[in-house]
Amino acid sequence: MKMNKTDLEAQKIRLIEKLGVQFEKEHQLAPVAARIFATLIVTGKKGITFDQLVNDLNAGKSTVSTHLEHLQTTNRIEYYTKSGDRKRYFIVKPDLMENHIDEVTAKWEAQKCIHKEVLEYKLKSNELNKENPPFDMEFQQSLLDFLDEATAALNKLKKNINNH
Repeated sequence: MKMNKTDLEAQKIRLIEKLGVQFEKEHQLAPVAARIFATLIVTGKKGITFDQLVNDLNAGKSTVSTHLEHLQTTNRIEYYTKSGDRKRYFIVKPDLMENHIDEVTAKWEAQKCIHKEVLEYKLKSNELNKENPPFDMEFQQSLLDFLDEATAALNKLKKNINNH
């Protein structure tokens, strides 16, 4: 099925709403801030102006301004200007995904350290109680394997981001 501009615009509007709802829940963003962030994601590197956001989101200027400021101070977005053009073009910060990956992998590394200690404790407990070992080791090892594999996958993604 061939898509025309009207269909593509309708899909964009649906995506902004879906992403907006996700960002409200996942990042505790206010509804308008979530829609601004979603709009910037689907707009891409060309960016979008303040006036376009006000128009597209059918929101008040002060509301859009407040949420743009919040998104900037939380390092999610930034703006650039074009020579001879006084408008600011808002975009998602280019290093946002890399920073998020770093945060997640740091959390997982901390979890791995703790769960390795838990594994050692369980191994010692099972060793001392050979006739009736209190712990099944499969879950603990599976959790550590998952954290290793997930961290490796995120690091691969980060490497791919850096190469583009």
